[in-house]
Amino acid sequence: MSDRRNVTPNDLSAFWMPFTANRQFKKAPRMFVGAKDMHYVTSDGRQVLDGTAGLWCVNAGHARPKIVQAIAEQAAELDYAPAFQMGHPKAFELANALVGIAPEGLNHVMYTNSGSESVETALKTAIAYHRVKGDGSRFRLIGRERGYHGVNFGGVSVGGIVGNRKMFGTLLTGVDHMPHTHTPGQNQFTRGERETGGEELANELERIIALHDASTIAAVIVEPVAGSTGVLIPPKGYLKKLREITKKHGILLIFDEVITGFGRVGTPFAADYFGVTPDILVTAKGLTNGVIPMGAVLVTSEIHDAFMQGPEHMIEFFHGYTYSGNPIASAAGLATLETYRDEGLLTRGAELADYWADALHSLKGLPHVIDIRNLGLIGAVELEPIAGAPTKRAFSAFVKGFEEGILIRTTGDIIAMSPPLIISKAQIDELIGKLGSILKTLE
Repeated sequence: MSDRRNVTPNDLSAFWMPFTANRQFKKAPRMFVGAKDMHYVTSDGRQVLDGTAGLWCVNAGHARPKIVQAIAEQAAELDYAPAFQMGHPKAFELANALVGIAPEGLNHVMYTNSGSESVETALKTAIAYHRVKGDGSRFRLIGRERGYHGVNFGGVSVGGIVGNRKMFGTLLTGVDHMPHTHTPGQNQFTRGERETGGEELANELERIIALHDASTIAAVIVEPVAGSTGVLIPPKGYLKKLREITKKHGILLIFDEVITGFGRVGTPFAADYFGVTPDILVTAKGLTNGVIPMGAVLVTSEIHDAFMQGPEHMIEFFHGYTYSGNPIASAAGLATLETYRDEGLLTRGAELADYWADALHSLKGLPHVIDIRNLGLIGAVELEPIAGAPTKRAFSAFVKGFEEGILIRTTGDIIAMSPPLIISKAQIDELIGKLGSILKTLE
């Protein structure tokens, strides 16, 4: 075995980084070495205000004591236990805690290790549900343009982002896509949901159902708010209409709440905010505050009970992961939910939403800004692309932000922000103020 001690911290060649311009990064690395509350610490000792909750996941802020302590204690007590035909208490405690904050009717939990795995679990569950009900002709899955549902084959198939799909062949068969909800020219600079167009957009699902026949469709999956392509807010009535259509045709409705779950829009889940309960709800990211990889899929009793047939000694559903309900992840999840509860973080986004919206929309009129979108503690600032060089302008803003002490995220020419829910009004002012100054300097 090679002597790994000779590998120095500035040897960056071995790690093929995800969703990264690897060559650019390795020429000018941006390294974090520490974090506390609202700030990262860079390798050269600077404080960087976290405007993205890491990657939409550190909702309670960084290095929170209760979570850190729970992980340490659990590692010393029970580091790993199998979830196949065995169990440990905290996995069950966490499942009950999740059901306790979830929309009514979502009574059962399956664990995963990421949002991508949660989506795969949801899709497989939907198809298998119809089969155990004797309706095996329902195999089709309907996603949405510009949707992001992770990077596994199922998630990429129902997702609608070209760059994530084009290299990977035919993917899953039997998949179709609804139109996305972003309508430039009708909703620029709208605060929250726009008033019109929701039912019309949702009715596009009826057209797809007519094309394939409802008897072949297992499920429809959407993000309540599409995050990865730049914060696309649904119009009023859109999700309720999707719920109505899917119920009418016996199709399961899946909400991908990997981004919107755990207080991001000012309620525990976006399902609560929009007043729509899906059949399956997909989570990850904020479940453990980003500290330990973990996801969870919540399903109705109707779905769960459909599988609980046949001899009791037989496995009901041939699906799961080595790390499903991992003890350390479960401990982290319990401590995270306790932190959310004790500090009122699941609803704090609602308290700050207007202040956040005012700050964001103050950027209107700055150079290159062509749209601003917001909901809860989510915001997007869309920039006019440089002719012949798409994405370059927003990426320049990202790099300058890092240099100036703020962390933002870019997708295409859209700057997306989703700060930890502990952010103060003064920190909102700092984040948006610095971003405004940066926008004024962009070419």
